[in-house]
Amino acid sequence: MQFVPSPQLVRPLLAATLFTFAQIAVAQNGASINDTACFLAGLPVSAGSSLEPLTRDPAWQQHANFFNQAWSKLEARQLQGIRAWQAEYLPETTAPLPVVYYMFSGPDLLYAEQFFPNASVYILAGTEPIGPLPDVLRFGPGALDSVLRNLETALNSVLSFSFFITKDMKTDLEHEELKGTLPIFYVFLARAGKTITDVSFITLDKLGIPDLSSLSARSKAYTPGVRITFLSSEGGTAQTMFYFTTDLSNDGIKSQPGFMKFCETYDIGGSFLKSASYLMFVDGFSTVRSFLLNHSKVIVQDDSGIPVSFLSPEKWQLRLFGNYIGPIDLFKQNLQPQLQVMYSQSNAPPIDFGFGYRFSRKETTLMSAVRK
Repeated sequence: MQFVPSPQLVRPLLAATLFTFAQIAVAQNGASINDTACFLAGLPVSAGSSLEPLTRDPAWQQHANFFNQAWSKLEARQLQGIRAWQAEYLPETTAPLPVVYYMFSGPDLLYAEQFFPNASVYILAGTEPIGPLPDVLRFGPGALDSVLRNLETALNSVLSFSFFITKDMKTDLEHEELKGTLPIFYVFLARAGKTITDVSFITLDKLGIPDLSSLSARSKAYTPGVRITFLSSEGGTAQTMFYFTTDLSNDGIKSQPGFMKFCETYDIGGSFLKSASYLMFVDGFSTVRSFLLNHSKVIVQDDSGIPVSFLSPEKWQLRLFGNYIGPIDLFKQNLQPQLQVMYSQSNAPPIDFGFGYRFSRKETTLMSAVRK
């Protein structure tokens, strides 16, 4: 008989396992985790930090200026509009939620946190690697410039267009200086005003239970991940983000089932889908699609997420925003005639920010589905 872990079993095991990983994480980096995040985000580090001398390097000062300007533009162009839209049309996304699922996310914690700012847990998944703990102290003054420029390049598309370009990310995240998604998570959290308290590597076995023995073996049957805990700037509310590198196709889940087993230990919450490559339009991704439909009470997405044909009016209250002119040419085969009709028959409110592949405000498609 197969043993299926209950949430009551998985979570204590996870906590115990992560405590061990946390000691490893802290020991490998000479600077504090939060100071490293601030440094990479171009923000001041704490007084007396071992990173403080590097903030006097012209390369870092140029980097800080880059991010200050980029975030100021992002705030005016995107984030203010998202908050205004939430307040008027979907305040339930700002209410406390036990969990938010963001499949096909890559390292895009930025928009998950903007649309669902008060989730206790964020669970993200993509094919991008996690990478090692960022350790900028190992770079000499001469090498720092290229390290920081590469990070700016990796973040360029999401800062400009709201989404990561997958093929570019694969290249950007393989630079030997700062590999993987962790540096990007650090930047997003620091710029959101969060204080990172712990970064812990985890690995899930086939039942979704953290497994210490897989740390060295890294068997293909196991799912590598990272947990980041952080505090909000207002009131010090503790929040947790998990990111797992995994294949979300049906075949991928069958060969590496730990991630979905892990997700099943969490409650029904919110789901966020953006620039998801229309993967859930095909039967090969039916498992993750069904999971989201069964474990969400609110879904926020563009047209690349779950097709509207699966959001039946008997179960879901669907609200449309912006406009729908169909997918970009790369995905033109995923046109939804049903969604075209729905937009033509509704008076969809415009939105004041870009979202998804159709980044122009006049072309952006945004919808919310609330379970009845």
